[in-house]
Amino acid sequence: MKLSQFKFKLPEDKIALHPTKYRDESRLMVLHRNTGKIEHKMFKEVLEYFDDKDVFIFNDTKVFPARLYGNKEKTGARIEVFLLRELNEELRLWDVLVDPARKIRIGNKLYFGPDDSMVAEVIDNTTSRGRTLRFLYDGPHDEFKKALYELGETPLPHTIINRPVEPEDAERFQSIFAKNEGAVTAPTASLHFSRELMKRLEIKGVDFAYITLHAGLGNFRDIDVEDLTKHKMDSEQMFVDEAAVKTVNRAKDNGKNVCAVGTTVMRAIESAVSTDGHLKEFEGWTNKFIFPPYEFTVANSMISNFHMPLSTLLMIVAAFGGYEQVMDAYHVALKEGYRFGTYGDAMLILDK
Repeated sequence: MKLSQFKFKLPEDKIALHPTKYRDESRLMVLHRNTGKIEHKMFKEVLEYFDDKDVFIFNDTKVFPARLYGNKEKTGARIEVFLLRELNEELRLWDVLVDPARKIRIGNKLYFGPDDSMVAEVIDNTTSRGRTLRFLYDGPHDEFKKALYELGETPLPHTIINRPVEPEDAERFQSIFAKNEGAVTAPTASLHFSRELMKRLEIKGVDFAYITLHAGLGNFRDIDVEDLTKHKMDSEQMFVDEAAVKTVNRAKDNGKNVCAVGTTVMRAIESAVSTDGHLKEFEGWTNKFIFPPYEFTVANSMISNFHMPLSTLLMIVAAFGGYEQVMDAYHVALKEGYRFGTYGDAMLILDK
């Protein structure tokens, strides 16, 4: 397929800048992929579509405060530093992006905090905006990490949510079951699940499986090729443990619904599938790129937000729900005033 097939006009006022007051009270569009039927619900009504021993697969990655602002030595220029991942605990090495990049060269020092107490030195160039920083910090690693994170802010994707970070973002840009730290963006479909909804699903007998995929900035990277087979995804670290494998495969073998909550979950489970269509344990990295047509093997239903035009996230959803049906559903969503993006509304795609 071609990139241009995923283009549609998205007015700016349709992009959600804030979450709904309550997590489970965003809107939910239900698309039945076998018939094309569309229903309009509230997210908490997702409960109606699942029964005893069905399974929801969640991504329990935890977002850390990855965006810092520092000053360059001598000039005092303000520099944004986006932490991607820690490369070496002992040496305090981090893989980062810097902006404006043209001003930051190897050997430069950057100062962070109101009293410039955190200092980092640029020791390598990795990409046009990528740098390796060494933080010059004496003291235990836990203390360093705490000090670093206190200087950071919630890494809202400013290409989508174009506003300053607010205190509520620290909680709302994180799922309630976030546990394993390592993501620089939230798995957005998970944000709709409240404690009350999880309890009600539990009472109904629905099982939960948790995998971890540390969602990175590749989710927002522009695709610069028209032929999608030539696009390379960024690699993301992921883990699928024995408990998740048992829960998911039991449901599959018993003909129950298996629902992938979000595109990160879908990519992870399709990266950790055995030849007989069962989920298998996995620890490593995935750069799997899913776009139509694609044969899915693990999940038979999916929850996802309404995504940006031309995004890899939209492509996964279109591959699962059927390209024409999903694009039609997006046009219905625009007409019906659904909210798009990270803090937007959700879509449930069902088999039946």
